[in-house]
Amino acid sequence: MIALLLALGSSLAYGCADFLGGLGARKAHVLRTVMIAAPASLTVELLLWPFLGASFAPATLAWGAASGVASAAAFALLYRTLAIGPMNVLSPVTALVSAMLPVGVGLVQGERPGTAGLIGLPLALAAVVLVSAGHGAGAARPSRTALLLAFGAGAAIALQLVFLHQAPADSGVGPLIVGRAVSSAVTLAAAGAMYRRLGPERPAYAMSAAAGVLDSVANLLFLLAARGGDLAVVAVITALYPAGTVLLARGVLAERVHRSQLIGLGTAAVAIGLLALT
Repeated sequence: MIALLLALGSSLAYGCADFLGGLGARKAHVLRTVMIAAPASLTVELLLWPFLGASFAPATLAWGAASGVASAAAFALLYRTLAIGPMNVLSPVTALVSAMLPVGVGLVQGERPGTAGLIGLPLALAAVVLVSAGHGAGAARPSRTALLLAFGAGAAIALQLVFLHQAPADSGVGPLIVGRAVSSAVTLAAAGAMYRRLGPERPAYAMSAAAGVLDSVANLLFLLAARGGDLAVVAVITALYPAGTVLLARGVLAERVHRSQLIGLGTAAVAIGLLALT
């Protein structure tokens, strides 16, 4: 039960972080947003070090660094995705893609989903189709580029979660610190190389930093949940994070959701619930 609650907390934090990061990327180039979000996230994890401890064995360094590279890609792809398309469509697509790979890894490592899981997996794929393709008149229609970015962001998020899960269980917040340090370095290097293409717009500093802080909290809660429960179950519960993003997008941005998209979201919820039962 504790692992499930931690996963739900991670889901909520991810949803809020994505919304703020997406809004920030609409005000300035996505790399300007990530340049603030990633170091802010690292700061939170460094502050947690004295309280939660950290070890930096070779395996921790390797898996942490791998998660950092995936995190940098996830940051950029996700915030760019949410900046150019409707959040209430693209965020669920990203979430469902991000859930599939950890489930597969969990199965390979010996986790068995049971009947509920075998039903939930194809339902999740059906939900991706409904949410991304089921549009009617007046509904927001994401571009092909936005959908491709959403799938790429989902894959990067999945790899980040899998790599964090592979880190030694006694490493404390070590994998998070290493991962965020690497992602910050990758982001700053990319921003430096593309400096002239970033544009003159100033980033939304507070919004971007808040997104980074919430992302750090989400990563920590996921890591604790994955250490106390099955990866497949924790990953799909964490994948509920679009609920927060969609609700904020509807309430703050007045984004509309067509009936078929609502069916897709409902199907996603049922699929994730079935997978969680495993």
